[in-house]
Amino acid sequence: MTNPGVCSSEVDPLKGGEGDVGEAGISAPTSPLKKGVCGGGLRLSRLSAWRTAAFLLALFLCLTIVFAFSFILPCPIRPQYLVTWNYTLPAAAAYDFLAVEHANKDMVKDIIFIYKSSEGRTNNTCENEGLSSPCIFVLAVDGTDGEYIWELPLNFDLRWAQCGLKGLDGESPGCLLAHTNTLTAISTIGGNVLWQQSSSPGAGAVVPVLSVPDLDKDGTDDIALLTPQQNQMKLVFLSGETGLAIGSEVEVVDEVSSSHMLHNTAKEAQYLLLQTGSGLYAEGLWNLVAKAGLSKQLKKDSKWEKMRNGTGPIMIYHSPSLQQVLRVAVGSEVPSLLLIMGPSTQLDQESNQLEGTVTELLDGDSLSSLWKINSSKLLSQPSFGHFNKDDIPDVVMEEEAGNATKRVVILDGKTGGVLWEVTLLALPHTPAPASVLTIHSYSVFMLWGEKQSNETGFALEKHYSYLLHPSYSNLLLQRSNPVEHIIAFKVTLLERGRHASYLLLTGPHASEGVDPDGAGSVILTKRKLKSDVSVSSVLSVRGPLNEDKVEHVKEAFSRLRFSD
Repeated sequence: MTNPGVCSSEVDPLKGGEGDVGEAGISAPTSPLKKGVCGGGLRLSRLSAWRTAAFLLALFLCLTIVFAFSFILPCPIRPQYLVTWNYTLPAAAAYDFLAVEHANKDMVKDIIFIYKSSEGRTNNTCENEGLSSPCIFVLAVDGTDGEYIWELPLNFDLRWAQCGLKGLDGESPGCLLAHTNTLTAISTIGGNVLWQQSSSPGAGAVVPVLSVPDLDKDGTDDIALLTPQQNQMKLVFLSGETGLAIGSEVEVVDEVSSSHMLHNTAKEAQYLLLQTGSGLYAEGLWNLVAKAGLSKQLKKDSKWEKMRNGTGPIMIYHSPSLQQVLRVAVGSEVPSLLLIMGPSTQLDQESNQLEGTVTELLDGDSLSSLWKINSSKLLSQPSFGHFNKDDIPDVVMEEEAGNATKRVVILDGKTGGVLWEVTLLALPHTPAPASVLTIHSYSVFMLWGEKQSNETGFALEKHYSYLLHPSYSNLLLQRSNPVEHIIAFKVTLLERGRHASYLLLTGPHASEGVDPDGAGSVILTKRKLKSDVSVSSVLSVRGPLNEDKVEHVKEAFSRLRFSD
């Protein structure tokens, strides 16, 4: 007798794979629902229960995470900023210095500048601080609303200042100032003095200050300063943590250089480039560190070392008329070198324009010439931006065009060919062109001057700024900026990927020996770049203006999104 609690397949295994025999003697196929009703059904039931439990557990975990991020963990709040603000300092004179760094711990960068006065922003006089009057004040202003953050008084007079140096402060890049034979390192967060060295061997150095790898093994990057001494350029390494000299002083080149920079080759070897009266020299950082008596092992580039003649520095480019050397960063590749050779006063009879400036671009690794052009006298230092979308920075130049006019030209960074140009009235004391990159891989350019018209004369008391959109290159947005005595100008992003703004520092210039007590006001102005669109007029660069395009062009500027 079969036990009703036991499956038939367990009693007679041979019957487990066959169906019932019908009247015609043909076996009917077993129903899949019937098959395994006993053992298989129990297994499916248990599996279904485990799946349900796993689903409920996963759902509970997801809801817990959502709840935590939504209610328990506060979402970061973006600071609300003013579209434009002014910061005014009465009875002061400012230096040509603007640094954009984080001076507090919000998401928006702040502005640091330096002025000369007898009294600071917080009513502290120079005498109260134990300093002779007038003295200098390093001031940090909030990028969101232009409010005071911190201020630091120092001995007069300022020789140079540089911010963004690593190694001075573990939390953020610091600033280094040379004043009255003293070097002072400042933290940008809080404005605290990190260290101060009087009669430092680097107090008479010239900018830029170079950040170098940790040489004294204290865990912070160090700095290198170059100083002209008796028709020579000498270098000293300083500890980024203490400001004390590391190793001995080193002679770099037997000439006085007008500028210098640190350059990385394709093999990640660092070479110091020096512009002198005879051309462009290079010296390996590895060699300078060894001559200073330091044991730090640094990379050297065999390709560059083959160009060395004897034990002296490497001659990269021989030209007694070399005036400027600029680096052009191209993505992650080795930056190219833009060389500007000095202008002559010869007049081209055909074009009736001054000529003689030669601009040449060198490959930053092989040092081969990529292109070379001739132009007239340059009025400002070239700047860079992306006019086309080939990912290679293009060169923006202002050159003299005669009759109180200037020619603003954008050169293709790949070929040196002219991509865009315009002739403007060359107003005095106007800044050089600047640009800011957008998410569409092209830049928006900001120019200064005045568009020529049929009207007689032009107003020297006004400064006109122009915005150029590469997609609408036949048009310019013009805005009247009624400001005088522009000391410094910068276009920048105050937040990562957004908040494109320009900064204007105006007023008496401290380096001109102005008495701050009898001087006027120093004004720092911040304006959001796109806020000028609505108050700007649209001008045609060439040909008549199509009025139907005016609002379309303004809308294109208003839709811009910016990139780092």
